[in-house]
Amino acid sequence: MARGARSTHLNAARPLPPSNTASGTSLAALQAWVDDVARLTQPDRIHWCDGSDAENRALLASMEADGTLIALNPDTHPNCWLHRSDPDDVARVEHLTFVCTHERDDAGPNNHWMDPTEANAKIDALFEGCMRGRTLYVVPYCMGPIDSPLARCGVEITDSPYVVANMRIMTRMGADALRRIEREGSAAGEGANTFVRGLHSLGELDPNRRFIMHFPEELVIKSYGSGYGGNALLGKKCHALRIASWQAREEGWLAEHMLIVGIENPQGETHYIAAAFPSACGKTNLAMLVPPAAYREAGWKVWTVGDDICWMRPGPDGRLWAINPEAGYFGVAPGTSAKSNPNALAMIQHDTIYTNVALTDDGQPWWEGLDDRVPAYDWQGRPFDPANGPAAHPNARFTVSARQCPSWSPRAEDPQGVPISAIVFGGRRAATMPLVFEARDWTHGVYVGATMASETTAAATGQVGVVRRDPMAMKPFCGYHFGDYFAHWLSFDKPGAQLPKIFHVNWFRKDADGRFLWPGFGENLRVLEWIIGRVEGAHDVQRAAIGGLPLESAGLLRKLDPIETDIDSLLRVDQAAWLCEVQEATCELERLGVPTDSPLRRQGERTACRRESRRQCRPAPRAPVMSASGVEQRSQLQSMPASSSILIIGARRSR
Repeated sequence: MARGARSTHLNAARPLPPSNTASGTSLAALQAWVDDVARLTQPDRIHWCDGSDAENRALLASMEADGTLIALNPDTHPNCWLHRSDPDDVARVEHLTFVCTHERDDAGPNNHWMDPTEANAKIDALFEGCMRGRTLYVVPYCMGPIDSPLARCGVEITDSPYVVANMRIMTRMGADALRRIEREGSAAGEGANTFVRGLHSLGELDPNRRFIMHFPEELVIKSYGSGYGGNALLGKKCHALRIASWQAREEGWLAEHMLIVGIENPQGETHYIAAAFPSACGKTNLAMLVPPAAYREAGWKVWTVGDDICWMRPGPDGRLWAINPEAGYFGVAPGTSAKSNPNALAMIQHDTIYTNVALTDDGQPWWEGLDDRVPAYDWQGRPFDPANGPAAHPNARFTVSARQCPSWSPRAEDPQGVPISAIVFGGRRAATMPLVFEARDWTHGVYVGATMASETTAAATGQVGVVRRDPMAMKPFCGYHFGDYFAHWLSFDKPGAQLPKIFHVNWFRKDADGRFLWPGFGENLRVLEWIIGRVEGAHDVQRAAIGGLPLESAGLLRKLDPIETDIDSLLRVDQAAWLCEVQEATCELERLGVPTDSPLRRQGERTACRRESRRQCRPAPRAPVMSASGVEQRSQLQSMPASSSILIIGARRSR
């Protein structure tokens, strides 16, 4: 039995509740774990989910009857539902999310850490008897196409039918997944960890009794006290990134917070691009990009493979092949409109679960940025009053099958995945970063991803222009030490590898008056076209310290229907600002425990700040260092000079 699970003998005397099946599973290890959890949590009944339409209809009907779901207008939004969560349970709780490894250093400074023995004691005490009066649902699922060698399986136990309904959309859930789990478990033999075990309970929805614990060495997740998607849908960030990133390091692949999009040219050739962006940078919009009219008329097409998570593995040809482990989209509703993302808006008109959106007087979902209508009820069910704040919660969501997206790729369910031609990193920067540049090589590309950053907006934080580092958009999601994570990325550069080129983009450059220089949205295809051209060996670049910049002669932004924009300003790199950027990035790598002899540190040294430039640089605010108990050591760190941060973190040991 996994060390992260509670020993069965503690509750062996307790009888098991009735189940909807005579025998849940042929896999002894899975059955024993389910029985153990049932004795601990004491539900009234056990339901093994098969993922069938009949089962789903029954769950939806039961949730409508008890008020968990509200049916939306059947004429405008057939088979769509609204869920209103507890006002104190509307987002991920990163400060209560822990990575529990036996060695604290394995979790790294990028994670909250807790000793596994302490973590299990804390959360198992909460699970004791927590499902009395409830149904325990056993949810077998597969992350990735069911027959894909790149896919990985898990089982979530939950007492929330809302979680079950969402997991059915977001994963390949049910009987087929269970059969694969049984096959792989039987082949591996007794005692082998072949699937991720996830235990979840709503508990009392008390913010003071809430934890999300990850035990990557045992492939175990335990979540208590929240019904929000990122905390409760354990196949998503918990499994697909935190646990999967650990698995990927052990098995030689990559689990990344990236979209996957296919760009098909008029000749019928498709290049697949994986891209990582921090929040508020247009990630989903890029995944579902609609080409400008001139491009569509010329025969360009965009295919959506995934909008959030990408698993990549080297293939026999040396290229990286990728799958989207998810089967649905758990997207942010506010800001989604016919202008920003027409494909997303089209796909959520039917068979969608909405969470914390507002309602019109005729029962249609509404959120800020959708249109000019005024809703009748806000996300808490109150008559809408602007004095109470936004009508929809800023983190309101929709859950929908990926197959409903008009740009859904015919290769999305390919068991072998799709070959990645380019990897793109990006952030929201008003200055410093040009519209696009190409990394010099794989190592420089990893450096670009490891040091990527975005500036905050007033709407998000109350402060404008604060630079926050988010390495590869994985800061909240990497399940182990960032120093080891970067080293793992670097390890793919080996003889025979046909690695994708790496680029950085910035859609958010502004002029002196604060206006965006780049139109964005569908026009971003123009930049992707240039990237594909570079992959194919076309276009010359201007070699600079930052990387390869487009030359005007390359025709960037000039093909088909030209647009009016200041190309020179979009591509300009201010040397002094870039030197400051490098210094700040070096401080961040040091804070994350990247050793001084790392190739990433040497990349920064190639363009290190001059003594004069250092005096002009003001390092960005740093994230707090966490103690073993998760307590912030913020004030001490922020008061220290940049050169002192190594004294707090220490050098990362080599593996």
